Amino acid sequence: MRISIPLSKGLALVIDNTPPVGGEYPTASLKKGFILWDEGEQLADEAVGFGVPVLQKGLQTIFPGAVELAWFQRELTWQITARFRMNLVEKISRAGKGNLENKVLYLIKNLLAAEIRRTSMLRSLLTGISNNLRRLFQWKTIYAETGFSTELLVLYTLDSLTGKILVEFETTCLPASITQVMLMNEQGAQTFDRYLDTSGLALQNDEIGCWDEVKAEEAWFESSTRRVGFRLGQVQGARLFRGRELIGSRLAWAGFGYSIPLTLQHFRSEMKIVNRS
Repeated sequence: MRISIPLSKGLALVIDNTPPVGGEYPTASLKKGFILWDEGEQLADEAVGFGVPVLQKGLQTIFPGAVELAWFQRELTWQITARFRMNLVEKISRAGKGNLENKVLYLIKNLLAAEIRRTSMLRSLLTGISNNLRRLFQWKTIYAETGFSTELLVLYTLDSLTGKILVEFETTCLPASITQVMLMNEQGAQTFDRYLDTSGLALQNDEIGCWDEVKAEEAWFESSTRRVGFRLGQVQGARLFRGRELIGSRLAWAGFGYSIPLTLQHFRSEMKIVNRS
């Protein structure tokens, strides 16, 4: 099922649960949220889209490998329910060798990724080490079944006139082994290259960083080449992070992630697609 919701000035939001065919980036195998289109061209690159849940199980990150969609429309208001099957993890594959299954390797990889997100001063060094190891050993990222599976039901309410997207879900259904939920709202880094927030902070390209906490009440990404952006705000009980990465054919995303503790049993956030004048 492919649901396409037209917005103003040639924009549209699309969510699709059909099996992927090919794809330039490893994330093509994931089930994504709403992808922004502008005059028939998608703006996502490798990003997972708007309103996508990601689970933390200790150091392990669980991604959606399937989704069931249902929708209802009344005039300009759309309601879409997405039942995400959370069952994929990031793996490393080597040409001619298949998936690497070394537990120590993945422990180091997950620790390295966590340190890159946490410590801004070490990011360039650690990212460089990671990229060099990938080139040296011809490693590639894939997403594979983890042996763990759970579901999360997400409700979206969209107003096609204002471009507002309301996202809601309950965390009470998740198993005790889940330590945190992330809600991702991201599109392509090649399009969205400018970050701004209500504190007056303005960052461009690499200045944005790959994962830093947003302290301002509201923040947004803009495109310097297209007249479009997306904006959201803080949610009580959650933490809001911004990020942007553009690394060859492996990473090309820009956007936000809410870090949601399981003590926040009902999560509700609102985002708006902004047409720049």
